[in-house]
Amino acid sequence: MIKILIFIALVFALGFGFAWLADMPGDVAITVGDQLINVSLMVAAVAIVSIVALIMFTWWLIRVVFTSPERVNRYFRARKRDRGYQSLSTGIIAAGAGDSTTSRKMLKQAGGLLNETTEPLIQLLDAQTTLLEGKHAEARGKFEAMLDDPELRMLGLRGLYMEAQRLGDREAQKHYAEKAAELGPQLVWAGKAAIDLKTASGDWDGAIKLVDKQKQAKQIAKEDADRKRAVLLTALAMDNAESDPQKTRQAALEAHKLAPGFAPAAVTAAEACFRLNEMRRGVKVLETCWRKQPHPDVALAYVNARPGDSALDRLKRAQRLESIKPNTAESWLIVARMALEAGEFEKARKTAGALLRNEPRESAFMLMADIEDAETGDQGKVREWLSRAVRAARDPAWTADGIVAEKWAPFSPVTGRIDAFEWKVPVERTGALIENDLDPMEPGRPRRDARPDDDGDDSVVPALPAADAVMRAKDDVVDAQAEPVKPKGEPVDLKARVEASRRAREAERSGADPDIEMAAEAVAADAEDATPASADASEPAPTGTANTAEAPDAEERPSASEPKPPAPPAPAADPPAGNGETGGDAPEKPSEAPKPDAAGATTVGDEAARNGSGRGSDGARDDERSDRPPIPDDPGIDPDAETEPDKPRRFRLF
Repeated sequence: MIKILIFIALVFALGFGFAWLADMPGDVAITVGDQLINVSLMVAAVAIVSIVALIMFTWWLIRVVFTSPERVNRYFRARKRDRGYQSLSTGIIAAGAGDSTTSRKMLKQAGGLLNETTEPLIQLLDAQTTLLEGKHAEARGKFEAMLDDPELRMLGLRGLYMEAQRLGDREAQKHYAEKAAELGPQLVWAGKAAIDLKTASGDWDGAIKLVDKQKQAKQIAKEDADRKRAVLLTALAMDNAESDPQKTRQAALEAHKLAPGFAPAAVTAAEACFRLNEMRRGVKVLETCWRKQPHPDVALAYVNARPGDSALDRLKRAQRLESIKPNTAESWLIVARMALEAGEFEKARKTAGALLRNEPRESAFMLMADIEDAETGDQGKVREWLSRAVRAARDPAWTADGIVAEKWAPFSPVTGRIDAFEWKVPVERTGALIENDLDPMEPGRPRRDARPDDDGDDSVVPALPAADAVMRAKDDVVDAQAEPVKPKGEPVDLKARVEASRRAREAERSGADPDIEMAAEAVAADAEDATPASADASEPAPTGTANTAEAPDAEERPSASEPKPPAPPAPAADPPAGNGETGGDAPEKPSEAPKPDAAGATTVGDEAARNGSGRGSDGARDDERSDRPPIPDDPGIDPDAETEPDKPRRFRLF
């Protein structure tokens, strides 16, 4: 805008000047040899301006002619540089995408168009391409060469650190991370890696100094820095707990001041104060932490502050904690435990009952088992509480990266990350919570407010009153089919039972009423059981042209054209090799052909299954599939069931 105003002002000034010269009277006389030239003032001014412009244009033209080679050279150099940067940009993108072929091709083009000594990005692309090609030894050499260049030194340290991490060389990782943190305090990765490696090696003082440097450089927030410092100070205090109680007390108290709700710091500080006979200060530290975040370790340290206290004194201390933080699971748990130790079983039952009503978890059921064992010694009731503890939700524990530890640790044993352990319920198993239907005050008896059908087993669904007769009829049919009357000495046919149970389940799934069909099959099974095994084996299966409605009769009347099996040999003799068929159609699945038992005779259930599979009508086969009841150990997979439509994918595939 300012330039436009200046241009307008200049145009107005020139116009005003020429107008003034036009109105100004006067002549300009120029003598050239013997000639006298008289012109007006305006013409003289225009002539002077034109001469000056002509001189400037001539000078510019001469300059362009003499500098044209340099200009052409500069143009081609700029064009070459632009092409080189374009190839370099494409190569870096290809390297980031994992395309080593394109990256190497673009690297060659960029190397021919640009100078490696003046363009460090070429060395970066070269190192990344070498890593993509799997030449790690060559890549390490390139990173080491970068250490001599001040501009590429940080890049070389980063690459060497990543290679050391890939190879699992912790000493090399520590060396490169510390060097990078020393040269560039602003590097977040270097500071974090150096702190993690120092904590893994037990150098707590060095890790604390690095945290302070990061805090001064404002790499991390003040809250995060205070938390990390508290964790490191707690670890330092725990390492010196036995050798230097004074240093332990100082470090732990500082950690407790930075994180008042951090249970390991409070417990370590309190134990150090107890060793130095500073009872009040230690108790105050534990109470402060309990107000912030109740923790079982804090409760145990509080009730056991004085080794000579009696069980009643420890119970009073536990009640003191409950008054500080009432209506919490940890308060109820510590009071119930101390009441159990003191022999106050009524108090223990009442407090444990409050815990079970509000947070039924494993420790609550275990505590009830201990109370029952100590008070009554009834092992049946003790086992009842223990069985519920096995299925109950787990208690919180120190968890880090899927690892559950009994004690807190300053870093993760898997990744080495500092402050990785969290006090939470381990994510180990899923499922519905077990409802507590036992009264803690009356163990083994249902609660007064429990429902009549609430027996603690969610898998049992009570039958409707209107369907009692049908359910009893189904049970009778299943019992008759599952336990047929067998001749004396004949083995139990498990295969027939499994097949019958499978048909019943499929009939229920298809929506058809299986009572009539199962009853007919039960009658057929009874008729076959009454027939000798030799007569069953001597009759052929029905032909494929038989009517579907005659299927039960075909099962009841075995065919007479089938060869008879040999007579039952002695128990020590081997069974016959096979039992071929001479009449009727072959079964659909040869692998399911009946097998002779130890006595050499085909079982009745196998013969019935074979006769049923020999039906020629597709409708008969479909009816058989719909009549098969479930296998007792069937996980719910039905090979004949229709497949469900595919669920939408979580990620979009290209």
